[in-house]
Amino acid sequence: MAKAHYAIVADIGGTNARFSRVNLQDLSLDQVQVYRCADFATLADALQHYRDEQQLQTLTDVAIAIACPVQGDQVQMTNFHWQFSISAMQQQLQLSSLLVMNDFTAVAMSLPVVQATDCVQFGGGLAKSNQPMAVLGAGTGLGVGHLLPLAEQRYHPLPGEGGHVDWAPINQQEWAIYQFLSNKYGHVSPERLLSGPGLEDLYLALAEYQQVSAEPLSAAAISEQAMAGTNALAAETIAQFFASLGSIAGNLALTLSTTGGVFIGGGIVPKLLPLLGQSEFRSRFEQKGRFTSFNQAIPTYVITAEQPGLTGAALYLKQTISQQTQGE
Repeated sequence: MAKAHYAIVADIGGTNARFSRVNLQDLSLDQVQVYRCADFATLADALQHYRDEQQLQTLTDVAIAIACPVQGDQVQMTNFHWQFSISAMQQQLQLSSLLVMNDFTAVAMSLPVVQATDCVQFGGGLAKSNQPMAVLGAGTGLGVGHLLPLAEQRYHPLPGEGGHVDWAPINQQEWAIYQFLSNKYGHVSPERLLSGPGLEDLYLALAEYQQVSAEPLSAAAISEQAMAGTNALAAETIAQFFASLGSIAGNLALTLSTTGGVFIGGGIVPKLLPLLGQSEFRSRFEQKGRFTSFNQAIPTYVITAEQPGLTGAALYLKQTISQQTQGE
């Protein structure tokens, strides 16, 4: 562990790239920098810029959380053009180790660290210790992950692409939204609603359903106007967003019996907490027919930590280095 006492961790989304130095002993982060992905031709360029700017050229252990599947050496982002070979980047930047994971694998790994102090519970339920947990979060896309606690305070993250499964409407308004999205995209996944671009489409879909005139708005403007109470359609859009989020979160709870809790991350929801409490989020989470009582017992939380992806990547790197040191 002495070799990796300090390391670099990164959380790469479709819009922003976050970098930090981490002390692997206590997982404390410092020298955090956020760059626009569009300002760099490649991820390697962004990482090297961070090392140079922060004078961290001597740190050669790196963990990267990135918004796309990571299933082998070749990585290609879902909502941005960066693609790379893990082994080639490691060689190019002369890194001792380079651990690359899905961004919500990292957020899932953060749960043991953020659960106690950086989460707000919505609704009832009581988390059971040492049981599976689920996490999902809306930003540029919709990330989904799970975490299985193991022995000796170790954890096994389960990566996945649950944001791209089929979305199922459950009432007349949602059927209209589904038709709007199907006409535009063909396949309708939860990410088509539960993301920044999804909010923008939801706004126009509801306008069409209600037969009202509405100009396109950015996700930020929809959120701001809903919070301010100055745009009824924006408020209805956020309400629908939270209702759908609750349904999907409840599905995750059932899929893996996540009695350790379901956690909401991403960049959108933490900014809208007052509206979440007024929404159908929790009721839709619980409304699962014969398994309503099952989900009622499972707590739901919003992660309020600023950098859960960085923290989770750091914990995963620490655990991986520890296993390698022990020869496991």
